[in-house]
Amino acid sequence: MEISAERQKRIEALEEKFTKIDQKLDTHLDGLLWQKPITYWDYIQTDALLNLQIQRTTLPDEMVFIMYHQVNELLFKMILWEIQQVAYAQNLTTPFFTERLGRISRYFDMLTTSFDIMRDGMEAEQYLKFRHTLTPASGFQSAQYRLVEFASTDLINLIDARYRENIDRDTPYEHALEHLYWQAAGKDYKTGKKSYLINEFERKYKKEFLDFMEEYNTINLWRKYKELPLEDQQNEDLINAMRHYDKTVNITWVMGHFKAAKKYIESESGPQEATGGSDWKKYMLPQYQRRIFFPELWSEEELANWGKDAL
Repeated sequence: MEISAERQKRIEALEEKFTKIDQKLDTHLDGLLWQKPITYWDYIQTDALLNLQIQRTTLPDEMVFIMYHQVNELLFKMILWEIQQVAYAQNLTTPFFTERLGRISRYFDMLTTSFDIMRDGMEAEQYLKFRHTLTPASGFQSAQYRLVEFASTDLINLIDARYRENIDRDTPYEHALEHLYWQAAGKDYKTGKKSYLINEFERKYKKEFLDFMEEYNTINLWRKYKELPLEDQQNEDLINAMRHYDKTVNITWVMGHFKAAKKYIESESGPQEATGGSDWKKYMLPQYQRRIFFPELWSEEELANWGKDAL
């Protein structure tokens, strides 16, 4: 069989590829002879994915609750994947940065609109029954969401607003971790006592968090933005993309979560707390913790009224 010039180029390209990694092309060509064709279900791992939903009760709407949160975690993984490309870009350009921020924001836009599933897609009566079987677990314990925050901004912007004056970039990571805004969901700052919710969360993820905080200290989205030439930092499209991302994550998405939780938690009488036992209003509402990734991109008036219009 005559080998065309185009096919010969492909063979030479393959030869070059495998030579670079000290491999033999013929060995890999032999492997292709016995490789079975790929199918959609094998590639996506459909069977494994669809068997990850394990209910703890007999209530049908618990399945909605489980799958909804699993979809959230997949989207968080997509977001982290995009942030990583910006963080480790060797020659970061403004168009690339802007385009990736657009992707990330679209993922968060999906997360925001998806709260309709939570708010209107479950019967309150069912939720109020199965939620007690979930205690003390809580969506608060999403480690990936914490990683998204660490990868987006300087740690000072994630510190509880009450303690920011005493913390700076030279503060040890462990000390910073102890004063992050979400500690307020289950820590008594007067006694230092933590709830079971936070203790278990940190037991599982503390080392990963500390390592990640250090890794992204100089390559988070804000730091990558500040590395751009001054002219690029003033690019209107990029600034708009960063502002949109900041507002979507720290106001729109948070308020969507808040309103969904409010509907169910306040539908019963008596003491009201989230499944993990947290003070959910003070933890969620933007004006309490003032989570803002890029404060320098907002006016003083916008900062003063952060999240108030969303109530």
